[in-house]
Amino acid sequence: MRVSTAFSLLSAVAGTQVAAQSSATTTVTTASTSTIVAATAVNSNPPGKVYKATLPEEAFFKAAYPEGGNVKGEIVAVANPDKSGVMFNVKFSNLPKTGGPFTYHLHVAPVPENGNCTATLAHLDPTARGEDPPCNMDAKETCQVGDLSGKYGKIPEGVDPWTATYTDPYASTVDNLGAFFGNRSFVIHYSNKTRISCANFELIVQSGLPSASACSTEKAPVPTVSGSGMSNVTIPSTIGPVPTTVQTPPAPSATTVVTAAGSTITVGGASAFVLAAAIMFML
Repeated sequence: MRVSTAFSLLSAVAGTQVAAQSSATTTVTTASTSTIVAATAVNSNPPGKVYKATLPEEAFFKAAYPEGGNVKGEIVAVANPDKSGVMFNVKFSNLPKTGGPFTYHLHVAPVPENGNCTATLAHLDPTARGEDPPCNMDAKETCQVGDLSGKYGKIPEGVDPWTATYTDPYASTVDNLGAFFGNRSFVIHYSNKTRISCANFELIVQSGLPSASACSTEKAPVPTVSGSGMSNVTIPSTIGPVPTTVQTPPAPSATTVVTAAGSTITVGGASAFVLAAAIMFML
C-alpha cells in the first residue's frame, strides 16, 4: 500500500514538472516573438530638398574588382512638393558579374574618411524592427526604413545598368526625426550580405536653391539638379521665392508690376525694364 502510494506521489510530481516545463517553454517562445512596429509615414519633409550619394572609384571589397574599379552609381533623394515622403532615383552600373541579387540599404552611420563600409553599422531602423523576418514588399510599413531594396526590389544579377525610381513614404529629410538619412550613408551588398561599396549622402539643394557645393555658372529660371542619373529630377518652381533683395527706386507717377521668382515688385516707368533685365541676369 505504501509502495503504491509512493509511486502515485512520484507520478504526480513528475507530471507537475512536465507541465511546468511545457508552460515555461511556451512563455519563452511567446516572449521571443516580437511584435513589428509599423513605420510612420512622414508628411513634413521640406519641399525640394535634395540629397545625393555617389559611390567612390574604388570598391571597399577589393576582391569584387581585383583589377581595380567599383560599382558605378548613385542615389539621389528629393523631398516631394507635397511634403509627403521622399522620391529616390537610383542608378547602378558595372556591377559584379556574380553574387547577385544585390541589395542596398540606408545605414545608420556615415562612411568614415578611410572608406570603411563596416563602420556604417546597421540599417536605418528607427522602429528597431531588425532584419528578421525578411521585409514583405506588400507591407512596406512593416519593413526597416532603410531597407530600400527589400521594399522596392533587389538588383538582379546580369542586369547592367540598373535603375529605379520610387517614393518612400517613411524616409525623412527632417534632421530631428529617426528616419532622417541626410547625414548617413548607403551600402550596396552581395546577396550574402558582404559589403561591396558605400557612400555618404550630401545636401546639394536646400529648399529649391543650390548649396555652395552644387552651384553652377549656368543661369536658369528654375534650378535643375544636374549630373549622372539626375536628368529627370527637377525642383518645382512653386517651392518658394528666391531670397533676392531689390532696392526699389523712388516711384514716379506711372508704375509697372514686375514678377520674379514668385515675388511681385512695383517700380516706376522705364526702370521696370532695367529691373526685369537685371533679375533675369541674376537668375
